[in-house]
Amino acid sequence: MYDDILIPTDGSDATETAIEHAADVARQRNATVHVLHVIDDRAFLTLDDDRVDQVTEQLRNEGERAVGQAAEQLEDVGVQVTTTIRKGSPADEIVAAAEEKGIDLVVMGTRGPDATENLLGSVAQKVVATASAPVLTVNIAED
Repeated sequence: MYDDILIPTDGSDATETAIEHAADVARQRNATVHVLHVIDDRAFLTLDDDRVDQVTEQLRNEGERAVGQAAEQLEDVGVQVTTTIRKGSPADEIVAAAEEKGIDLVVMGTRGPDATENLLGSVAQKVVATASAPVLTVNIAED
């Protein structure tokens, strides 16, 4: 049922909780976890054109670090992993990647004690509302 799991990561330490949940499901199902980082191109709206390439490179490096750390954490517990970096609106790119890769489950974090309140307007809410695959949201609030 869950052969391919997608986990978006922003590289924050808080994402570790969502990665642990994805790893648990993947180990039980012998599934592959697809780690995704999205370079949010909305950050470029206020940049001068001559700075876009520099900022894109910096954000790509951060994305490489984020997917690398997540992949290492998953591989350390015996999970098969692929990594991808995309550029665009995070929610749209997460949903698009899920559809393109035939994802069976998306595992992603949300912040705060009340997920329904904190999802309002968030990337997670849009993914939950628009993804064709089930979405497991994990509270990743930092204490």
